[in-house]
Amino acid sequence: MTTTLGRPAILLMLPPAECVPVADELRRAGFDPIAVRDSTEMEALLLTRRDVRVGVLDVDGDQDDAAEAWSHLQAAGRKIAALLVVSTATLDRLDLSAAGHEDDEYLTRPYSAESIRWRVEAMVIRANTAGDVAGDAFAAEGDWSQRGQLVAVFNPKGGVGKTTVSVNLAAALVARGKRVLLVDADTVTGHVPSSLGMDAVPSLIDAWQDELDGGPILSFDEQASVHSTGLKVLPLTSSPIHTEILDPERVAAALTQARRSADIVIVDLHPSYSPLNRAVLDAADRILVPVTPDLPAIRAAVKLVDVAEELGMRDRLGLVINRANSGVSVADLERTTGLPAIAQIRSGGMLMVKAVNEGRTLVDIAPREKITRDFLALADTVLGVSPKPARAGLRLFGRQVARRA
Repeated sequence: MTTTLGRPAILLMLPPAECVPVADELRRAGFDPIAVRDSTEMEALLLTRRDVRVGVLDVDGDQDDAAEAWSHLQAAGRKIAALLVVSTATLDRLDLSAAGHEDDEYLTRPYSAESIRWRVEAMVIRANTAGDVAGDAFAAEGDWSQRGQLVAVFNPKGGVGKTTVSVNLAAALVARGKRVLLVDADTVTGHVPSSLGMDAVPSLIDAWQDELDGGPILSFDEQASVHSTGLKVLPLTSSPIHTEILDPERVAAALTQARRSADIVIVDLHPSYSPLNRAVLDAADRILVPVTPDLPAIRAAVKLVDVAEELGMRDRLGLVINRANSGVSVADLERTTGLPAIAQIRSGGMLMVKAVNEGRTLVDIAPREKITRDFLALADTVLGVSPKPARAGLRLFGRQVARRA
């Protein structure tokens, strides 16, 4: 049996009536689905295929055979995650204490073929991100082994400059030569496209609704609109009404997949702890927390730290202090919130008003201004690049005179 290069293999041990539509859906999404009838057939196939990334197992039928198949996924040094398809009644009777793969997941019936695809996409990318690739040739071959950063911009309080930070950080990263996808995930008051002077930008809902009507399955990169700077922009919706199609797990899986075609994916989130936001925050590599030096914003950041601690994501939080030259010290903000300040953005005044009114970025209209350099420094921090040393100034009558950047 030969390997389909660049297409992660997915084992399907499902009833025939379910296996066919699931296999078709996975094949359209770029996977190589392989159906097996039982654990014996699975064991034999695993001896010849080293590119299997996920096993999708039916647990409602022969549970002993399903348990045997599950063990084969972990045997002989393999670390293959399982997606266990089960009814709610069966799930209540299962012993979930058995050792398996840390990324094993359960999917309850009834389900759709699309929901299998969303879960599998997220599991494959998570496995490759963790370095669990089962063969060096596969790791070197496929786009699935590539991984950009997923950066969420979030504060549970509005008015702290989330969109300002998202848009201008994205522009600064593009100026640094990076491929950037900016996702407007504020489904209530999002205005990323208008901040960039972009009109009638197609949304994710448009694309997914078209897909339901028989249209093509498109990645986020293919759906996004291209700004004049080269920045790619994708709003989740153009209206806060009828957003039911935005399944949180599917959105998070698609964002994770989007890292295959972008160096940085930036997600501007609505100020709430909605299921959608929580799914995105859980998937994010880094969470930037814009905070202004005022009591309501600081309190919201403190509350976010408590929530992040409970959800196991505190180590991914970093403060971006907006209007940093407004009188409250950075040390006080760090001490109060318990978070490190990774950037300070000074007040932009009328320059910021001009940028918003004209639908342009600071990098575009004022590349030499200090606030623009603040965003470029934030971009370098996100990229893990050490700040450039200040250029030497001239000495004039014994005094140092700084050169203009």
